[in-house]
Amino acid sequence: KYLADFFLVAEGEGLLLDVDTGLAAGLAQRLNMYRLRADESIEQTDITVSRGTGATPEGAYPDPRHPSLGWRAYDGRPGEDADWDALRIAAGVPESGIELVPNESYPLEQRFEALSGVDFKKGCYVGQEVTARMKHKTELRKGLARVSVKGAAEPGTAIINADGKEAGTLYSQADGAGLAYLRFD
Repeated sequence: KYLADFFLVAEGEGLLLDVDTGLAAGLAQRLNMYRLRADESIEQTDITVSRGTGATPEGAYPDPRHPSLGWRAYDGRPGEDADWDALRIAAGVPESGIELVPNESYPLEQRFEALSGVDFKKGCYVGQEVTARMKHKTELRKGLARVSVKGAAEPGTAIINADGKEAGTLYSQADGAGLAYLRFD
């Protein structure tokens, strides 16, 4: 199951792990479990993230999830004002704390494969067996999907099919589009 999503970039002699603030402490604790005797440390920083759309400037990193999400930088440069929710919804990218719920969400149901978030060629990792079984042994019956939204609908609104049965839940919406967790049948 999903624990946290993050970006990992080379920064000087170390690595910078860019993660949602609400998930940082739990992720650091989990990673420290696997550190074993390595002489490494995981520390929180006060670095802020700058984001922008368009071509990736020098010293910035393209967002690997979708080209429309632009770039991220960690060097204090000014960011760009954009409707980031509308961009991520249009690209079908789930957000931590909204569509992505730690210990409840499954990466394949949340489109991680389409967003370069799951690698089936990499060696062993925690959760690999369950993820591989979901990919190769079954067909996903539910998951995150882009939907059209007409009118007002609050996050958490149930989606009802033509037969009057609940088919899913709306999570995020912007500009007439939304992300919903749906039963595909």
